[in-house]
Amino acid sequence: MAKTKHFPDQDACRIMGKRVKARLEADPGVYKIDTDLADLYAVGDFLTAAECERLCTMVDATARPSSLHEIGYDAGFRTSYSGDLDPHDSFVKGISRRIDDLMGVDSKVGEALQGQRYLPGQQFKAHNDWFYPTEAYWEDEKKRGGQRSWTTMAFLNEVEEGGETYFVDIGIKLEPKPGVLLLWNNAKPDGSPNEATIHAGTPVVKGAKYIFTKWYRTRAWK
Repeated sequence: MAKTKHFPDQDACRIMGKRVKARLEADPGVYKIDTDLADLYAVGDFLTAAECERLCTMVDATARPSSLHEIGYDAGFRTSYSGDLDPHDSFVKGISRRIDDLMGVDSKVGEALQGQRYLPGQQFKAHNDWFYPTEAYWEDEKKRGGQRSWTTMAFLNEVEEGGETYFVDIGIKLEPKPGVLLLWNNAKPDGSPNEATIHAGTPVVKGAKYIFTKWYRTRAWK
């Protein structure tokens, strides 16, 4: 019998995935999106209109051309503007803590909130949020907290046209709705990377799109 491949942090992803999933599914305010391919959830009105407006202003103040470990902005793969929101700001800290409490996880494993802004024509092509341990960047990320277990993402404004979050393998497009928080497990039940969570930020056609993302590691984020 062939030996099953084991991935770095797989056991930690399996344990965290199971624990957070159980907590979310026991919460009546959390909606499970209909798919058997991934643990994908939404919370309506997680943020108030005033909070969304304030967060959009903060995103504008920090936004810089987005990049990835191995791909620069000029490649056209990720053409949004982004920037980390100040984790020491009391307002940002309060939002972040609410997400921690919703998921039932220690704040130490959560990354800083990353604000993102998309203008017409800007997009983020299909990608995954987990790290590839075969890539050179993994040695640094392993020291910074390890694998990304869960992703949370909040929509902050109405988009005139375009800008959906598209889970390409699942076949679900989620239209931006201000105040809605999305949550998904980047791993399968056994803790290995779930390729069904590959997703894209489709191009904005009209208007602008504001979101923030917060990723959760398997260990304390540094």
